[in-house]
Amino acid sequence: MIAESTGKSGKGLVPIDAEKLGPPEVYGDDRLFVYVRLATDPCKDQDAGIAALEKAGRPVARIELDDKREIGQEFFRWEVAAAVAGSILGINAFNQPDVEASKIKTRELSAAYAETGKLPVEHPLATGNGLNLFTDSKNAEALTKAASSTTPEAILAAHLARLAAGDYFTISAYVEMNDANAETLQEIRHAVRDKKRVATTLGFGPRFLHSTGQLHKGGPNEGVFLQITSDDAEDLAIPGEKYTFGLLKNFQSQGDFAVLVERDRRALRVHLGKDVAAGLATLRETIAKALA
Repeated sequence: MIAESTGKSGKGLVPIDAEKLGPPEVYGDDRLFVYVRLATDPCKDQDAGIAALEKAGRPVARIELDDKREIGQEFFRWEVAAAVAGSILGINAFNQPDVEASKIKTRELSAAYAETGKLPVEHPLATGNGLNLFTDSKNAEALTKAASSTTPEAILAAHLARLAAGDYFTISAYVEMNDANAETLQEIRHAVRDKKRVATTLGFGPRFLHSTGQLHKGGPNEGVFLQITSDDAEDLAIPGEKYTFGLLKNFQSQGDFAVLVERDRRALRVHLGKDVAAGLATLRETIAKALA
């Protein structure tokens, strides 16, 4: 809600979800921590972590609940907060113009395939160990110029080196949303956060397009994006259409990426094979080497 409501007109707040709490030294100076604490069942580890942040001078807002049922009032609090933030930022908190931009690109791609039966020809920027990296010509030029070679590790190192203070790192994963995939992706995001001291976000596609997707394309140009796609081990036809569910997901990821690069975002796509678990493990290892 915060990302979709405030991320437009080059402005926006970046909400960080499911990033594990770390020590003060892994954070930059662009964070506000909100601690929602259940008074009747507090977590000692969370209390200690928040206390360490406060001691280090990090800004922390504490919200204490006396009962789990009070979570309903938090939904209302943050709905009001998002609207107020939009007013302060000088934007309309109730529209989503850049979500529609991705939809338009997706419709164009699906219509073109329905007419020709062919997908756009793509040429990888780097290939190795089952990973294929793609991007647009402008990002490709910048990355090849900065990289030590054209291996996936070198290109990923150059991409992550673009992160600066105040930036955030985003993983947009068009893979199955399950515990195993989420665990590996979480390990990747935390490795980047701890090394680069930047905020990180993780979203599974295409569901994130209606939340953080608006912020990615309409908010401030402070994101460094890593899109992850894969082949489908199994695919199903869509009744009445000339393409499958897997192809539709492909059109959505390509449409999203196209709008990102139109908005001059720093974006790179990693395509895995049909074995997503193995591909993500390889990507995790490659990024670890790239960060070393």
